[in-house]
Amino acid sequence: MGGTGDTTPLAELLDERQHLIDVARWMLGAGPTAEEAVTEAYRRWYGLTDDERTGISDPCVWLTKSTGAICLARLSAPARQLPGPGEVDAGPGIEPDQALSEEISDVLLNALDTLSPSERAVFVLNDVFAMPPRTVADIVGRTPHECAELAESARRSLRADRAHPTPSHQHDGIVRAVRQACVLNDARHLVSLLSRHAIAFFDGGGKIRALTRPVHGDQHVARALLTLLAPRPRTVLHLQAANGRTAIVVRHHDRVAAVISFDVTDQRVTHVWAVLNPDKLRGWNRPHPPADGHGTVQHV
Repeated sequence: MGGTGDTTPLAELLDERQHLIDVARWMLGAGPTAEEAVTEAYRRWYGLTDDERTGISDPCVWLTKSTGAICLARLSAPARQLPGPGEVDAGPGIEPDQALSEEISDVLLNALDTLSPSERAVFVLNDVFAMPPRTVADIVGRTPHECAELAESARRSLRADRAHPTPSHQHDGIVRAVRQACVLNDARHLVSLLSRHAIAFFDGGGKIRALTRPVHGDQHVARALLTLLAPRPRTVLHLQAANGRTAIVVRHHDRVAAVISFDVTDQRVTHVWAVLNPDKLRGWNRPHPPADGHGTVQHV
């Protein structure tokens, strides 16, 4: 992408702007403040000198960092201020509430509001947009290790927010059924195991070409899982404990390639958490995996 954007295809510029708006909406929620944050990021971009802009190799990354930092500052403010008369509004196009609801269920959106600003920022940038750990750390102003702890804290908080915790034996039975449906490539059965508003996150950490946005809805989540777990030689789906609950552990050539955890409510999967980031799977690949696919509790 060119330093000033004047030689960049319009479609790329529009995709870039939509990406920034998506980041801001996930971090700030529905309302005009998300577009305000993106407007401020572009204002900072054009506040640079021509030489400074030319020296930025990836403007989209720079703008994403700026947008994330602006959103984090607004999250950390004592109270969010809505625009007054004459200030920036959301502008034409799709309403923010509608756009956000297409990506996030009401339950998850309400749960995000319970997180601290740093937890929400790290969760959105890491789990939702799969940004590299160093980039997330730069935005939040923490070390990658501290960001990893914040992300795990956010996941624990979101999981603890479930209104009706599922007993372990019921949770395990649903996960076993999900694994069986994936092994048999049984889309109809898999859809029946998912909540109509199920949402799936794919954490590739920028190290593997995974989906970079959440997948929403039972049909779409089922399709994504069946595509990800399509049968291949020397690829095996095991059941093993992760974070205290049964998960699907995918091994390829005897190495763990993915750990997929599930939140279950009322006998249906509500959230899928697929970790594909090789850095996060190192601990799984140090010891030799047990032959029966069952072993000690692991954490991702």
